[in-house]
Amino acid sequence: MKPLTLTTERLRLRPPASADTEDIFAACQDPDIQRWTTVPSPYERRHAEDYIGRLAPEGWLHDTEYTFAVEPRGGGPVIGAVALHHPRSGTWEIGFWTAKEHRGRGYTAETVTALSRWAFTEAGVDRVEWRAEVGNAGSRAVAEKAGFVVEGVLRAGLFNKGTLRDCWIGALLPSDVGLPSAHPYLPAQTVPVAHTAPTARAVSEAGNGSAQAPDVPARP
Repeated sequence: MKPLTLTTERLRLRPPASADTEDIFAACQDPDIQRWTTVPSPYERRHAEDYIGRLAPEGWLHDTEYTFAVEPRGGGPVIGAVALHHPRSGTWEIGFWTAKEHRGRGYTAETVTALSRWAFTEAGVDRVEWRAEVGNAGSRAVAEKAGFVVEGVLRAGLFNKGTLRDCWIGALLPSDVGLPSAHPYLPAQTVPVAHTAPTARAVSEAGNGSAQAPDVPARP
C-alpha cells in the first residue's frame, strides 16, 4: 500500500514526516500515553525518530501497519496519531493516541471513524478490532462514540511493557456504519439450551463409579 492522506471535516490524516519529530516527542511525554499505550516509557527523542523514519514506512511497505499523523485540516502541529495494523488474531486492529491539550473536542473519534471507513471501503477489511487495557475509560469512550461494540474482556489479551494485561475488546463491522461487507456475514443464531438436573439416583451411581448411570444420557 502506498502512503496516502485522508481528510475529515476538521482533520487531515497523513504519513508521519521528519518535521513531526518534536510534536510527537512532546506529546508522548504525557504519562497517560505512556501508561495506556505501547509507546516506550520513558519516551526519548530517538523513539520518535525511529517511529517516523523506520517503523511507519516499513508498515506501509509490507502492508502490516498503516500509520497516520493527525493534524488540523488547515495546518498546524500534530495533535495525535492513529494506525491500522494486523494483530495476532489475523483481523485488523486500530490504535490511537491524542495529545493531552487536544482531548475533549471529538478529534479522536473523528479520526477513528475516518480510518475505519477507509478500511472498509478501500482496503477490503471486514472487521476492525479495538483493544484497550481494562480501566482505560478514555479509549473505550472514543471507541464507543465511533460505533464500536464492546464484546467482552480478554484475560491476558494485551502485552504491554513486558506484562500481560486483561483488555477490553470491541469491533466495528461495515454493517454497523451502513456499508456492505467484502464477504457474506452469517450471524450466530441463538438457540436456548435445555439443562436437566441429574436425579439423586444418577448422582449416587455416578459417585459409586458406575460407568453409565441409567438416568444420565450417554455422550455422543
